[in-house]
Amino acid sequence: MVDEQKVREQIVEIATQCYGRGLLVAGDGNISVRVAPNRIIATPSGVSKGRMKPEMMVVVDLEGNPLEPSDYKVSTEWPMHRVIYQARSDIHAVAHAHPPYATGFAVAGLSLDRAILSEVILTLGCVPLAAYGTPSTHELTDAIKPYLEYHDALLMANHGAVAYADTLEKAFNKLETLEHTCRISFIARALGNENTIPDGAVEKLFEIRERSGAIRPEARTGQVCAIGRAGEEGSRRGDGDGNEKVTLTRAELIELLMESARLLN
Repeated sequence: MVDEQKVREQIVEIATQCYGRGLLVAGDGNISVRVAPNRIIATPSGVSKGRMKPEMMVVVDLEGNPLEPSDYKVSTEWPMHRVIYQARSDIHAVAHAHPPYATGFAVAGLSLDRAILSEVILTLGCVPLAAYGTPSTHELTDAIKPYLEYHDALLMANHGAVAYADTLEKAFNKLETLEHTCRISFIARALGNENTIPDGAVEKLFEIRERSGAIRPEARTGQVCAIGRAGEEGSRRGDGDGNEKVTLTRAELIELLMESARLLN
């Protein structure tokens, strides 16, 4: 039997970490944990994730209806959580935030779809960019639905990022890995080149993931971002050969590197 008090405490702990690491600010973001098929504990709407308490959590069903009396309401972005739980029976935790680098990618219209780090391929895979949809509406849920079967994290255009897993700790780890990788990608692009892992090596990494049970074999096609890329790649990357060209002045490059070094420290 699930200890719901511990779940509430874990949500607060993870939310506090997200807030402390700048993955969200003020009342941004939302977290939920499915403790039974139609019973979910979630963060309340309009409360800073850095100042929450376990007793503030709300308990709702999949439709977002309250199951227990509370002074708080579930987030208006609950439909995003619902569609993820409905699409994936293996998912029991969802974490949505606005990490600066990952959200920067989303605002720039870029997905994290290049194989640049073996550790990321082994733990996260490709993170596609879902089209823009107004938060709390069917536009957003319709935009992310095609990707849910294949991916465990998504970028949402002009919005933020969401990660999900069988446990809250794993969902948070995926969100943190996404932000860290976007930061590394940003630095590499600022330096003028982003080398990728050879295709044959990527195939080996996916085989390792499948053997470890970290990825379902049927998800392999989606994990290399085949979904939704037709007709979009040129507009996202700037040319047709998959190599994005970035032009910076010397002063701009120095400024970017100094800012990146400051953030890393």
